[in-house]
Amino acid sequence: MTYLSPAKINLFLHVTSKRADGYHNLQTIFQLLDYCDEINIDYRNDGVINRISGNEHIPKDQDLIIRSATILKKMTGSKDGVDISIVKKIPMGGGLGGGSSNAATVLIALNELWSLNLSKEDLMDIGLNLGADIPMFISGHSSWGEGIGEILSPMLLPKYFYLVVSINKHISTLEIFAHKALTISPVQRKMSDFSLVSNPHNDCLGAAIDLEGEIEDALIHLNSTEKHIDKARMTGSGSCVFVAFEKEEDAIIAKKELPIKWLGFIAKAIDKSPLCNWDVAKW
Repeated sequence: MTYLSPAKINLFLHVTSKRADGYHNLQTIFQLLDYCDEINIDYRNDGVINRISGNEHIPKDQDLIIRSATILKKMTGSKDGVDISIVKKIPMGGGLGGGSSNAATVLIALNELWSLNLSKEDLMDIGLNLGADIPMFISGHSSWGEGIGEILSPMLLPKYFYLVVSINKHISTLEIFAHKALTISPVQRKMSDFSLVSNPHNDCLGAAIDLEGEIEDALIHLNSTEKHIDKARMTGSGSCVFVAFEKEEDAIIAKKELPIKWLGFIAKAIDKSPLCNWDVAKW
């Protein structure tokens, strides 16, 4: 069976404090997009977890689709196995959550395939051990996020069309959060305070631009496009940037004007993950 594994963007990101465990507390809004990787899952009865195709440049022990299946098997004692293949569309290492989304999709699919009957909360706890964004993808809703991203409140957000741009550069999240230019905003906001024009700033932006100045060039270009809404922004810890449009045709025109050195795609905002259309995701 083939599952769609969606991308996300952060409509804003405020880093509120550094934790004793080295992680950072934050506030953000996760916006799901209808731009997806495709993951194919096939049952094996020999207990082997096997990657058939996709992600060949990633060592298997570092691949989140394999790590998520392996930890689920270990924690549940399942004797079942799986063949997994993936068709990647979401740019990697750009703050779009592709790896986390893939891991969440595998956990959801195998929970059903292996008849584990774990609750959504159980899967979210397992996912959190692999990555802070994974619980949001398991929850399956665009959400207000707090803590390290695991405290979630579903939101209904405008159905804008987003032009998302990758400058084809990868920035280490660890470097961003250790950088002197990282902004920490201790003021705690409430979900009801948020609007698209209140403060859409990303506290990781200064550090990201210092590490890769081309991010600023991409933001300047997106801000020069016609008929966009509000300012262009960076998602997550970078390096992908995005800008919103009310009409898809305006986003298409803006995409045609992108420099050839950048990768761009247009995606529509969605409230629910495509996984919510599968029985395996209906808890």
